[in-house]
Amino acid sequence: MRRYAEIEHRGKQAFLTPVGAMMAGPESGAGSDFIAKTKQVAKDHAIPHLELREEALAAHFPYLSFPTGVTALYELDGAGWINPRLHVRAEINIAVSGGAILHRSEAFDVMEDARGVAVKCKDGTTWSGGKVIVACGAFSIAEGLLPDPLPMKVFARTIAFLEIGPEECRRLKGMPSIVYVAPDGSCEPYILPPVCYPDGKSYLKIGGDLEDIQIETHAELREWFRGSGNRSSGDFLAKQLLRLMPGLDVRSITTGSCATSYSPTGMPFIYHQTDHIMALTAGNGAGAKCADELGRLGAYVASGKPLPEEYGPISFGW
Repeated sequence: MRRYAEIEHRGKQAFLTPVGAMMAGPESGAGSDFIAKTKQVAKDHAIPHLELREEALAAHFPYLSFPTGVTALYELDGAGWINPRLHVRAEINIAVSGGAILHRSEAFDVMEDARGVAVKCKDGTTWSGGKVIVACGAFSIAEGLLPDPLPMKVFARTIAFLEIGPEECRRLKGMPSIVYVAPDGSCEPYILPPVCYPDGKSYLKIGGDLEDIQIETHAELREWFRGSGNRSSGDFLAKQLLRLMPGLDVRSITTGSCATSYSPTGMPFIYHQTDHIMALTAGNGAGAKCADELGRLGAYVASGKPLPEEYGPISFGW
C-alpha cells in the first residue's frame, strides 16, 4: 500500500480514495479473535489508529449503529478504498511505458515445447516466448492454461449495491471502508462507502456471504458472472447494511456476482509448474489491495531470484 502513490504517479492514474478503514467487532466472547488479531497486527507494524467504543464510536460515526460491546479500530493514514478498474489502468500504463505489449484478447490455450511456450488467443493470434505467468484469479481453473490442476477452491460470491443520492453522499463524506464481525455471529461483511460507478450513480457496496458455494468448472464460473448473484444472499446483505445504517435513504437495491479463490495453505500460489509455465493466483479473498505486491513476488520467482528477506520461510508453492 505504501507504493500506491508511486503507482498513481508513474501510471498517470489515481485510484486510491484515502477515507480511512475500520475493523469492528466484539472485544470479548464469540468472534473476539478478529479484533484481538487486528490489534496485534497494528502493534507489530506500528500502524496508527483510534480505538473507539460506545459513545466515542457513535460520536465519530453518527450514521453507524453498532450493537453494544463492539470495538472499532479506525485507521486513517493511507487507508481507504481503491478503484480496481483504475488500479489496473495505472499498472498497464506503467507496463506499456516500460516496453510491455498489451494485447486485448482472451487466452485459451498455453502450449509448451523445448524452446519455450506459446499462447493461443480467441482472436486467432499466437504469442510465443520463454515464459508464461498465469495470473487469472478464479479463472485460472480454466482448462488449457496450466498443465497441472490447482488445488484451489473457487467460491461464488454475491454482493449488494445500495444506491443513494447526492445528499446522502454528502452526509456520508469521509465514511471509511469497514470490515465487521457481528457479536451474534449473524454476519461478517465488508462494506465500501459511497462510490460513483461507471453508470454515474453512487452506491454503497456490501459483501460477505454466509454460505460457501463452490464453483467447480470454468463453464460454471462464466455462467455465474453472466448473472447478478444470488438474490436471497443479496437481500440478506442489504438488510445487514440497513441494520448498521438505519437512517440510510436508499433509492434502489441491486445485486452482483463475484468470486474468490482460496489455496489450502491460505497463501497465494506463486510457483513454477514447469520450466516455462508459472502460476500466480489464489488471492484468498485479499488479492485486490495487495495485487501489486503479489505481482512483485511473481517477478522475483519468474526471474529466479530469492524472495525478499521479510518473507522468511513462507512457501508460495504446492
